[in-house]
Amino acid sequence: MKKIYKVKVNGKTYQVELQGIDEVATKDAPVAAAKTAPAAAAPVATGEGKPVPSPIQGTVVDVKVKSGDTVKKGQVLLIIEAMKLENEVVAPVAGVVGDVLATKGATVSAKQTLLTIK
Repeated sequence: MKKIYKVKVNGKTYQVELQGIDEVATKDAPVAAAKTAPAAAAPVATGEGKPVPSPIQGTVVDVKVKSGDTVKKGQVLLIIEAMKLENEVVAPVAGVVGDVLATKGATVSAKQTLLTIK
């Protein structure tokens, strides 16, 4: 079960994702039942266009395009921060931006679809 928390350090807010681990039963204690919370619905691509995956796990610090924008191959689409380094995600092809699934401040995993280009 994953939980997302916002943590403020020295005036800057960070989004932290924590994953729970199952408790291990000992001979003195019974196994605790895992509680499952309903998962938040993540945006899903409609299946049209070329998906643009995240190259790394990190936090989206800026989304430079919106649905319907025309982009050129190599144009910066968004920026992901990982380990205090900002990484540009560029358009692999020229086209029109379809679904934008990533939002500023969101935590993304490696290979997660960020947006599509038609």
